[in-house]
Amino acid sequence: MEAHYPKYVLYGLLILGSWLISCLLHFQFVHLSLFSSRAQGSRASPIVLPLSVPNGLDTSIQHPASSVVADQDGALRRLSSAASPSCEGRYVYMVDVPSRFDVLRDCVEGSPVFQDEYHMCSLMANAGMGPAFPPATGNGSDGDTGVIPNTGTGWYNTDQYALEVIVHNRMRRYECLTDDPAAATAVYVPYYPALEIEQHRCGFNASVRNGPSSEFLRWLSSRPQWAAFGGRDHFMVAAKTTWMFRHLEGDGNATNRVCGNNFLEHPESGNMTVLTYESHIWERRDFAVPYPSYFHPTSANAVAAWQARARAADRPRLFAFAGARRANGILPIRDRIIDSCASSSRCGLVDCSHGLQGFLTCRSPRRLVSAFASSRFCLQPHGDSFMRRSSVDSIMAGCIPVFFHEESTFKKQYRWHHPDPDRSNGDERRYWVLIDPDQVLQGKVDIEEVLAKYTDEEVAAMREEVINMIPRFLYKNPRERFQGDMRDAFDVAFDEVMARMTRIKKGEDLGWPVDHDTLAAKDS
Repeated sequence: MEAHYPKYVLYGLLILGSWLISCLLHFQFVHLSLFSSRAQGSRASPIVLPLSVPNGLDTSIQHPASSVVADQDGALRRLSSAASPSCEGRYVYMVDVPSRFDVLRDCVEGSPVFQDEYHMCSLMANAGMGPAFPPATGNGSDGDTGVIPNTGTGWYNTDQYALEVIVHNRMRRYECLTDDPAAATAVYVPYYPALEIEQHRCGFNASVRNGPSSEFLRWLSSRPQWAAFGGRDHFMVAAKTTWMFRHLEGDGNATNRVCGNNFLEHPESGNMTVLTYESHIWERRDFAVPYPSYFHPTSANAVAAWQARARAADRPRLFAFAGARRANGILPIRDRIIDSCASSSRCGLVDCSHGLQGFLTCRSPRRLVSAFASSRFCLQPHGDSFMRRSSVDSIMAGCIPVFFHEESTFKKQYRWHHPDPDRSNGDERRYWVLIDPDQVLQGKVDIEEVLAKYTDEEVAAMREEVINMIPRFLYKNPRERFQGDMRDAFDVAFDEVMARMTRIKKGEDLGWPVDHDTLAAKDS
């Protein structure tokens, strides 16, 4: 018996040791599970990015293949598909567009082409905002009047067609992206139809102009997520006016001198919600959103500071105009405006008509903003279509817009961004003026006389309304987390898109009747 005692002790120690190891492992597993779930519960809403990252996009957001992404303040964290109460009804699935449809796939950050303002890749600079404003020269050669802070913080030389890139970068930082199409309220399509058409916009045969976008729509409509609603839950941005995407040709092989393609005439695009710079107000298949201007702030305080500067700006001129004549006098209202402005000591004219010099003049944001910020009214005749970027620039400068066609007004075009009628007590003329162009051309109305009839009090009230509109017409800096509570042009449009998608999925009527109210200038 005594001879076998050490053996039983050894067996007992082995059994006890095994039990202790098992307990330790079990405790560690439970502890890590609890810790992981608590950590996950303390995080912000998940960002799940199914999109491959093109070279030209903001590279501060990591590709999901690495299993980490960057949240809105740049911190890296693990991917998660857990639900968030704040995202209920607001999840968005982002389509993974193949690189063959990415017109900016060869734009590599740091490439010299980014410094060439005439190269398409320059649109990618600063996540679509373009180059930052350089300091003012101080000698007046850039037209600066001192209204823009000399540091230029928040001010960028943004190309008017860069909105597709800006929105894409905003969506990539959206806190409620999901990798589950079935859980999404909306599907975002990061395709750039405006940049695609820019490669062969005019003078090519119809097959060349229509081919790439048609091929893309065929690919998109073949995707599994399209089938559920036939694309009616999809939305995208097309950063040109609607008319550039509505050209129809009888012979697809014929050479035409027309500009544009038939992207918006396809049944697939007709099912989607497409955001353009100018909508077809008589046949609503797309929705107008403001052009991007030059101010892209990172905080509500910066916006308030700019509003204060615009409010306090000295405005010695009664009115201003920035633009060019058209060849062969095809836009006579512009000719009359430029002639009237040039002959008046009360008008600030930025004439873009004189070849290369005029072109460069109107590519100087400081000159344009300064001209508008030193004037009471800013004239906005139509150009190649009813809407023009200058209309948004005038709002950003606190300058009262003067329209010459009802189809150019924000009430008709930017219905989502137009002020609530309750704020203007029914007086739709409170922040803008409409003048009949025919009466101007016939000599029955003089623009300067019309505008001079507004009293200082009326002008001050109208300008205050314009300045209050500034947040709804600017686009925040898409690269940084915005500080403060403020809805910009993107937020306004996105909320409307999500509400529209919700109604679609509920089977509600989406009718949007067109009103035929006619508004006139003070004396007409």
